[in-house]
Amino acid sequence: MSGTLNNVYNNISFALNLHYKAMARLQEQASTGSRISRASDDPSAAYRVLGLNSQQRLLENYMDNISEVNNVLEVSTSVIDEMSSIIDETKVGLTQITSGTYGEDGRQRLAQQINDALEQMVSLANTKHLGQYIFGGSNTSSAPYAVQRTNGEITSVIYQGSSQQRNIEVAPGVQSNAYHVGEDIFCSDNRSTPEFLGDTGAAAGSGTSSVKSDVWLTVTYDGSDYNLSIDDGVTVIDVGDVSDPSNVAVMNSAGQVLYVDATNISSTGVDMVRVPGTYDVFNTLISVRDLLENEKGLSDTQLAQCRKKLSDSLDEVRSLLTEKVISIGFKIGFIDDLKNSLENIKFDTEDETTKLQEADIAQIALDLSKREVLYQMSLSIAGRLMSLSLLDFIE
Repeated sequence: MSGTLNNVYNNISFALNLHYKAMARLQEQASTGSRISRASDDPSAAYRVLGLNSQQRLLENYMDNISEVNNVLEVSTSVIDEMSSIIDETKVGLTQITSGTYGEDGRQRLAQQINDALEQMVSLANTKHLGQYIFGGSNTSSAPYAVQRTNGEITSVIYQGSSQQRNIEVAPGVQSNAYHVGEDIFCSDNRSTPEFLGDTGAAAGSGTSSVKSDVWLTVTYDGSDYNLSIDDGVTVIDVGDVSDPSNVAVMNSAGQVLYVDATNISSTGVDMVRVPGTYDVFNTLISVRDLLENEKGLSDTQLAQCRKKLSDSLDEVRSLLTEKVISIGFKIGFIDDLKNSLENIKFDTEDETTKLQEADIAQIALDLSKREVLYQMSLSIAGRLMSLSLLDFIE
């Protein structure tokens, strides 16, 4: 008999405990508003929620990357626009000099203004955003452009950044480059045949030259042969020592080569040699400034000819900058569209997560009411069963 009473007691306790746990779970859902507080509440849904939460974090990371890319591209556009304005102002000044609007004093003032503009150009090319250089490619920790000076003036600007772009992942399998290689932005890469402006008779050789922008070819005579130099006499080539005077390789101290056809050289002097398709924003300004200062002692006729060609060089650089701004603008548009797409995906993910987690308060209230009624009935029945004694089994 004692065994029977023990079984009754255990069964009643187990049933009441089940009711209590069910009520506690419903009360927890009602208070938190969440249907799933722990994995055991609904293992399948909990697993799905974990996956959705992971996807949300990944999307947030991509959206942070997109914001970084967008900000860097916006800064890049502003920098290039400012450079374009400097080129435009230089073009206007050079046109006024060419038309005779200003005299010698005006030329010197413009040369100083261009020198100041050149300093500004280098500073813009070394722009940083959030502590990172934006035109150094994958090397964002050091200034991409360095300068060489003579008597305080910039005589050359050297790119020392990376040749590789820094790519940032903005979506699964999608990368975007925000930190550009400066050489790709500020330098043309469509080399044409060198043009010789001067009276020496020198012309372009048949070889492919490696010099860029503008160089000055100095022709001297030693009494028996003509000598050629493109670095103010630091490196000199004797035409009489070469086997083919129609294709003389004139090298400077930096290792760059200009191929010269020397067969028709008839006089000494200085020729301006321009290489269309290789201009950059820095060397173009250097050439304009140096021409205005005329330290080479060029004739008025040669100066006028060179100024016109330098105007063409400024147009080339201006077109290059415009092209880059348009290209970056397309990239910004793509990034904005991608951001909108990811935001929509993130919204759908959050919505699905909410539907899985969110408790139906109205249904919970009904279920809780039912459970309370069942619990009260169970307590009533349990009270009767627990009051059984040996006398209840004696007939």
